[in-house]
Amino acid sequence: MIRVFIVFTICGWTLTSAAQTARQSLIPSYIKTGAYSNKQTDVFSFSENQAALTRIKTFSAGAFSERRFMIDELDFFSAALALPTHTGNFGLQLHHFGNSIYSETQGGLAYGKKLNDYLDVGVQFNYYTMHISGYGNAAAINFDAGLIFHFTEQLHGGIHVYNPTSSRLGKFNEEKLPAEYSIGLGYDASENFFISTEIEKIEDLALNVNTSLQYKFADRFFARCGIATATPLIFFGVGVTMKDFRIDIAASIHPQLGVTPGLLLLYTKSSKE
Repeated sequence: MIRVFIVFTICGWTLTSAAQTARQSLIPSYIKTGAYSNKQTDVFSFSENQAALTRIKTFSAGAFSERRFMIDELDFFSAALALPTHTGNFGLQLHHFGNSIYSETQGGLAYGKKLNDYLDVGVQFNYYTMHISGYGNAAAINFDAGLIFHFTEQLHGGIHVYNPTSSRLGKFNEEKLPAEYSIGLGYDASENFFISTEIEKIEDLALNVNTSLQYKFADRFFARCGIATATPLIFFGVGVTMKDFRIDIAASIHPQLGVTPGLLLLYTKSSKE
């Protein structure tokens, strides 16, 4: 009964009036880090800013899954791939949250291009659907866009917007998806150490600050940790690289709701260089 109550509480958050949106972002903080780095970007980094696609040099793919607060009904799954080309880099993303009673799914096609040594740009078009058992489905089309500035070889910053037009769900446009705006700053302290901060504002929700650290031990081992202030929660993970693959075991901790375990798998094709 407790699990059912939580699920319906979440549904209640999402079924607010068009004037008061309270939906949280689908994407967890753990997989979004790395966008504002030249050294530690991975295929999920363009979840934070599509311009990060330009820093991916070879074909990459990844999958991430977590069970939020150890509750079956709150499962989250994400998949991403990136394909570099001579005319810019392309990316695909899929995010799914929930179960057969209530779920949210979003698929997106992204494109990133390097304009010069100091500026990268990116855009993504998304198809979002929401399903509630007994009520059917609702869908909307929206987009992301981002810029990343390379101030120096080590210091990078950017801005990102999601759904700035506040697209609406359903045939009768009963509910709108919230707009999201963020600015980020990252510093590559060395080849192996990176620190970043992102300030994020989701429409009708409190300001959120994500701060994260990443450290690569030699060539095989990887660690990441951070904190998000709005929820609030801390997240962390460790990974190991085996040839072209990296596996992370991750977790986040909420002070009231408990632990969320996660597993990430990355594939990065070896460079010919």
